[in-house]
Amino acid sequence: MSKGNAWVLGATGQIGRAAVQSLVEDGWEVTAASRGGGRDARWDEAVRTTALDRDADGALAAALGDGCDVLVDMVAYDAGHARQLTGLADRIGSAVVISSGAVYEDDRGRSFDTQGEPDGSPHYPLPIPESQRTLPAGDTTYGTRKIQLERDLLAAGEALPVTLLRAGAIHGRYCRSPRELYFVKRLLDGRARRVLAFGGESRFHPVHVSNLAELIRLAALRPGSRVLNAGDPQAPTVAEIGGAVDAALGRTTETVLMAGAPGEDGVGGTPWSSAHPIVYDMTAAERELGYRPVTDYARSLPGTVEWIAAQLEGRDWTEAFPAMLRAYGKKLFDYAAEDAWLEAHDRKA
Repeated sequence: MSKGNAWVLGATGQIGRAAVQSLVEDGWEVTAASRGGGRDARWDEAVRTTALDRDADGALAAALGDGCDVLVDMVAYDAGHARQLTGLADRIGSAVVISSGAVYEDDRGRSFDTQGEPDGSPHYPLPIPESQRTLPAGDTTYGTRKIQLERDLLAAGEALPVTLLRAGAIHGRYCRSPRELYFVKRLLDGRARRVLAFGGESRFHPVHVSNLAELIRLAALRPGSRVLNAGDPQAPTVAEIGGAVDAALGRTTETVLMAGAPGEDGVGGTPWSSAHPIVYDMTAAERELGYRPVTDYARSLPGTVEWIAAQLEGRDWTEAFPAMLRAYGKKLFDYAAEDAWLEAHDRKA
């Protein structure tokens, strides 16, 4: 017996692919909406696909028709998207919307937005609860837009029950900007040594797409207005992640630890690097949804590494993952700067 009609916006993205699969397996009738209207080869033939530009005037309203029991939104980013969803509250039974841990700030106002400033690294209480202070709502940064989205959706109250999932560092196949590329490419390029800032102790709580999909599945079954963290059962250090990628590719790399922050040349910096750990409290999701993770970082990593390596075959990393270039720049793989730093380090040893 069907659990109802579920719509997934952003269905062919990294999270959407897994969410559609999870909802179908749980007995939902799923409509997978994306700009291109494509489908994942793993989806059941019963999944209905539709091409939809949710930012085109009236497009979502027209596509929804009589509505749906639950709408899962991977691609809501700002107040405009909140207005779009609340304006359709009479046709949406409940919603599950992906937010981000980027909305948090520490008690001195430091956040992801201040990372590049002197003493700008946030120092959060551990683990970070959903009650932790957040950025001011606004439209200036990704984090301020996300918190504006959250507040506007929650203001709808009973008219539109919405679960907002504050995701950590998302990982898994189909990621446009996979952090694991930092280690995978170095290994494929034959790099024997790597440099990790902050003593290799940085922790940025990951969440695998299958764990996010499980949270989405559970929230669809239990409508309510709430904000929940989304994370894996463990938050490994960056050094542990590097070792796990080595193991997945059957390689061994010498890790050279840098005591402090990366220099201006970027040596030692990684997509996880932070002076202080970022670890999310998952007890609310466990309590309110009965959440139990379906995988962990180490178990899920080989599949991610295999997929990244396949994308790099015959292509430069900037072509395979342009979003990584936009996010981190070419310093991410500045081997000349890295070798110069290592040479100086060895002379001092």
